[in-house]
Amino acid sequence: MPKKKTKEEFEKELQETLIQVGLRIAKRGEGALFVVGEVKYKLLVDQDVPPFNVTKNPKLLESLAIMDGAVIIDSDGKMKAYGAMIKSTRTFKNFGTRHSAGISASKKGNLVVIISEEDKKVRVLKEGKMILQIDALQKGVEKSVPQAVNLLESIGAGTLGAIGTSILVPTLGITLGPGILVFGSAYYLTKILSQKLRK
Repeated sequence: MPKKKTKEEFEKELQETLIQVGLRIAKRGEGALFVVGEVKYKLLVDQDVPPFNVTKNPKLLESLAIMDGAVIIDSDGKMKAYGAMIKSTRTFKNFGTRHSAGISASKKGNLVVIISEEDKKVRVLKEGKMILQIDALQKGVEKSVPQAVNLLESIGAGTLGAIGTSILVPTLGITLGPGILVFGSAYYLTKILSQKLRK
């Protein structure tokens, strides 16, 4: 009988699934928005696909994600809705409606993954701040995703938002492998990373 996953193991698997699906979508030049948690939304399309576990069926998740609107996922990894419109309460400077909806949805502790069709980057947001950016065009970036997810889990994504949504100041982020930039307090991140490397 297979061992049941801990909550932390499941959250890591879910984050990794969303990022890997996002990278495939971004490489094709398409966009998407995933919201994990509770958020108010309005459906743009009829819900013909019943709820399913997104970690078990990433191909189906990928096909639903490229429709207009967001894919809403509960904390247990079940797809609740797709083609959902989220009302924006905040704007994401220099970005479009998908990013504005994503930053608004991330305000209540939700994990949000935005896939940009314009610059082919996958952005992870939490508490209204961007905490991770991954360049889908960077060769071999998929191999670095588990390392990035491990870092987010071990530090706690909530502590990584000190610089907010600025992506124009890479000196305040730390590069974590090719194509991955982690945002947060550079001092704090350096301290945590050096502790981890000593272990």
